[in-house]
Amino acid sequence: MAAFEADLERFKGYDAQVLGISVDSVPCNAAWAKSLGGFSYDLLSDFEPKGEVARRFGAYRQTDGISERALFIVDKEGKIAYKDIHEISDQPDNEELFEALRKL
Repeated sequence: MAAFEADLERFKGYDAQVLGISVDSVPCNAAWAKSLGGFSYDLLSDFEPKGEVARRFGAYRQTDGISERALFIVDKEGKIAYKDIHEISDQPDNEELFEALRKL
């Protein structure tokens, strides 16, 4: 999340809006964001019904009740233009996202 914060102006340069989403509740998300120093972009809650958005995007772990670390770029027509679901322990490089944005 901090890497997105650090590159926020670069994302804006591609007319892109960064949003975070978690299957945790709003208070839990707020506490977590605060513990990381806060973010200047929105962190949304996918809590009720739990994980509905993550399920629709194919990023929900039914067995654990959590979502995968997943990155999506949704184009201006509302279609997924980029999708990357990977291990929670992996920290993807924002350059991959910028490359996908350049292609739009």
